[in-house]
Amino acid sequence: MTYAFIAERCSDLPVAPCCRVMKVSTSGFYAWKACPVTDRAWADAQLTNTIFDIHVMSRCSYGSPRVHAELRLGDQQLRCSRKRVERLTREANIQGIYRRRGRGCTRRDGTEPSDDLVGRQFDPDGPDQLWVMDVTEHPTGEGKVYLATVLDAYSRRVAGWSIADHIRSELVVDAVQMAIWRRQPPEGQTIAHSDHGSVYTSWAFGRRLRSAELLGSMGTIGDCFDNSVAESFFGTLELELLDEHRWTTRQQLALAIFD
Repeated sequence: MTYAFIAERCSDLPVAPCCRVMKVSTSGFYAWKACPVTDRAWADAQLTNTIFDIHVMSRCSYGSPRVHAELRLGDQQLRCSRKRVERLTREANIQGIYRRRGRGCTRRDGTEPSDDLVGRQFDPDGPDQLWVMDVTEHPTGEGKVYLATVLDAYSRRVAGWSIADHIRSELVVDAVQMAIWRRQPPEGQTIAHSDHGSVYTSWAFGRRLRSAELLGSMGTIGDCFDNSVAESFFGTLELELLDEHRWTTRQQLALAIFD
């Protein structure tokens, strides 16, 4: 790329001083000029720079599949094949982080659960028709931090969340309350889907759903696919943030999660 810059922008200047300023050899410049870089190689070099920028933007967590998705669907809107992105990330020694075995925190009590109104169909026609909810936990030097989220299945956006040092019912009530305030869902039309955790079968949580006219729903026991959207979100959070560092205090982790 340096040789191409000298050839294009310094054509009216002596070659030797230009090479000396750019810290490249004159013989190397003439060797490149005798056999210049092809258009394909130049395009690959530019795309590799873009891939590297996306990888850094993701806190060095994205591998070739997500880099390719960002190139195609993000702000770049570039047309490139998946195999080409795989080749360039491999040649540039760019590697994403690997998923580790997850840890659940579902604790079911003896309360009667809600019916499954979703049936693994997480593709609503519009926003605020289906909310999915779950809780995750992560250790710090001071003890565990618990995170409850409410996601809109249509947009995959986090509609509400709550962070605390306990897993009592108010944790999930606060999260769904934030979602209600922010989204103002239509009465009697929004399904609130969760697992069988005791916080979701609690009286306080059920009362909040009924007062907001949300339709409670729960999948089967011990089946991650019945709440796969929420499970996928937490899997990404653990992969890209929680498992990548050691957290000294609860406040430190809470601020990182919020960010």
